[in-house]
Amino acid sequence: MATLHTQGARLQERLQTMAGFGALANGGCNRQALTAEDAAGRDCFINWCQALGGLPRRDSMGNLFVRFTGSQPELLPILLGSHLDTQPTGGRYDGVYGVLAALEVLHSLQDAGHRLRRTVELAVWTNEEGARFAPAMMGSGVFAGVFEQAELYQHRDQQGISLRQALEASGQLGSEPCQPFAFHAALELHIEQGPVLERAGLPIGVVTGVQGMHWYEVIIQGQSVHAGPTPMALRTDPVQALMQLLPQLYGRVAEAGEEARLTVGSITTSTHATNTVPPQVRFTLDLRHPQQAVLEALAAWVEDKCTLSLGALQIRIRPLWRSPAVAFDAGCQAAIAQACDQLGLAHHHLVSGAGHDSVYLARLGPTGMIFIPCRDGLSHNEQEYATPEHLQQGADVLLHTLLTLDQ
Repeated sequence: MATLHTQGARLQERLQTMAGFGALANGGCNRQALTAEDAAGRDCFINWCQALGGLPRRDSMGNLFVRFTGSQPELLPILLGSHLDTQPTGGRYDGVYGVLAALEVLHSLQDAGHRLRRTVELAVWTNEEGARFAPAMMGSGVFAGVFEQAELYQHRDQQGISLRQALEASGQLGSEPCQPFAFHAALELHIEQGPVLERAGLPIGVVTGVQGMHWYEVIIQGQSVHAGPTPMALRTDPVQALMQLLPQLYGRVAEAGEEARLTVGSITTSTHATNTVPPQVRFTLDLRHPQQAVLEALAAWVEDKCTLSLGALQIRIRPLWRSPAVAFDAGCQAAIAQACDQLGLAHHHLVSGAGHDSVYLARLGPTGMIFIPCRDGLSHNEQEYATPEHLQQGADVLLHTLLTLDQ
């Protein structure tokens, strides 16, 4: 089977068609979870699957599964897929590529007259991006038992629409309970969303795991005073405190090595007046590391540093979200590497810096991820791009990994 390949042109055509749902003027997509655009894209995908004999169903979180029954359906299935929702100004490939490449793999196997022994469940997970409803990776999170569905149903978007209301309005609320089922292996194909593969000139990344992540909101409480009469030394200025705190945070993370990540994503003050010292500053922290022990040590230091009182000045930190570091299954990694060797494709083992639905699936069974390069490492961006060659190579690796795991 080493000579079997997917059809890159067909994959490109489907990617182009899907990009039309929620298309933006600069070439990207706004297809947020459970919107009309998302529902239309899913309907299109279902039509493609049914034309190949796939049997679709939705669960109570709107997760979409399409079953392609194998010759020995009593065997545990193999789970393929990713997500179709995007950021408000997202690209054409994040998540979408993993779904449509999986479909192309199944289409190519049918073209070759090859029937798998194992059933394949092709999954489209709900609200992976977390752009409309927080937190991210909702559908796979409930599936894996990480989140409580009843609680998430109450979460609302910026227009006040609850997740439950959006599921109903978009026609994505399924009758099947969202609960895990056993699988032989789960595979997710994705663009890297970073620059490592492109800079190395390598077409395939074998993902060893995903960084652990801690998100926080930090509040620095000072005192509001007039900007003119109050000397600098006599102010309780939260912005000055912020400028002193941030170098300490970045410095500590730098000491942990280049695998550590710290991002300040949002900084806001509680007043917009030019001539007033603001009483409060709020900012977010995104802390990441692939080794859980190192991440926990960093988190403890950050939490301690951001919990103190200096006279009238107070600094408080509030955890927003935590996702532990994940190591993917060694057998899946070996199958991916074997597929690369069969196809003559160089590959590189790397850790994912971004979260994916596979993070939660790895709690349930053997899970693996495949990366391909994306131009300049750009993602969550309308300029997100992967070459046709890399897109087909990734799909080919997915195909041969599937064949190996099917045996």
